Amino acid sequence: MALYTLARLALVAVIAAIILVVAHVVNVDIPLIVALLFALIVAMPLSLVLFKRLRARVNEDIAAVDEKRRNDKANLRARLRGEEAQ
Repeated sequence: MALYTLARLALVAVIAAIILVVAHVVNVDIPLIVALLFALIVAMPLSLVLFKRLRARVNEDIAAVDEKRRNDKANLRARLRGEEAQ
């Protein structure tokens, strides 16, 4: 999860830097916050394509955690009812 988040933040930073460099080359003054916001908007769909494997791995990890949580909850409920845990 941390790697995916770091990759997305790095993508936003790179896109913002490109926007600022291009703006400087064409002599346009763009505030940093505007460049960051535009970079964020561009990076959202782009990260879905560029980081597909990372996102799939994060989804698998989340699914595993959810499954463990469901099993733990079911075991706790069974113990509270006085049944033997599985």
